[in-house]
Amino acid sequence: MELEITNSNYEQLLSEGKPLVIDFWAPWCGPCRMVAPIIKELADEYEGKVLIGKCNVDDNDDAAAKFGIRNIPTVLFFKDGKLVDKQVGSTSKSAYIEKIDSLLK
Repeated sequence: MELEITNSNYEQLLSEGKPLVIDFWAPWCGPCRMVAPIIKELADEYEGKVLIGKCNVDDNDDAAAKFGIRNIPTVLFFKDGKLVDKQVGSTSKSAYIEKIDSLLK
């Protein structure tokens, strides 16, 4: 299940020690709607191994500013609390899987 990432919980999620994937999106963003079902599937497939969630940039501008989000969708990939990769714009599910699998190595 995908998590809701907010201004108030992203720092705690980063400190949990599990790999973390954050999809920065907005309801009005067409490409974000294309990425949304992929993120949901990945959250279900990697449940228990990787924390995967969505951050609405309209409601959580502090989190978006913290990570310098200028374009959406942007998906950030964290390992050991550090940003290790990112994907700006939509891409295939297999591209996301490749990036997530690299977090687990």
